[in-house]
Amino acid sequence: MTRIITLLNEKNHYLEKFYSLNEVELANFAQGQFDNLEYFYQTRERILEVLKYVDAQLDKAQSEMEATQTNLDEAARAEVREALTIKDEYVTRIIEQDIQVLACIEMAKNSIIKELQEVRRNRKGLGGYKTKTFTNRLDEEV
Repeated sequence: MTRIITLLNEKNHYLEKFYSLNEVELANFAQGQFDNLEYFYQTRERILEVLKYVDAQLDKAQSEMEATQTNLDEAARAEVREALTIKDEYVTRIIEQDIQVLACIEMAKNSIIKELQEVRRNRKGLGGYKTKTFTNRLDEEV
């Protein structure tokens, strides 16, 4: 049972790292700074891989425990409940953060699209000032 509690605490530790990473980058994204976007996603992926490994270890430990132990003492149950409650809180917060991250990225994307549309309109406007006579005369002089 101590192995499961240790693994649950380790999982919470990595969820905390994930949450902290999101907090830092969310502040940057809110200011329109997306310079660390690649690092952000790579770090998140590495943490998710560790969490996947910890989950696999939890499954393995739980299977082994079910085969050998049927009764759990109340203190161990309380520790497991506390660790699971902390995990649920982190997961809820991370989901909220991810929604905010996606909103920041969506706003930046929309801003870039508007900028590109404005550039396109300006090019069309400048193209209207171009005359064939002026262009032909330049070609003849060259």
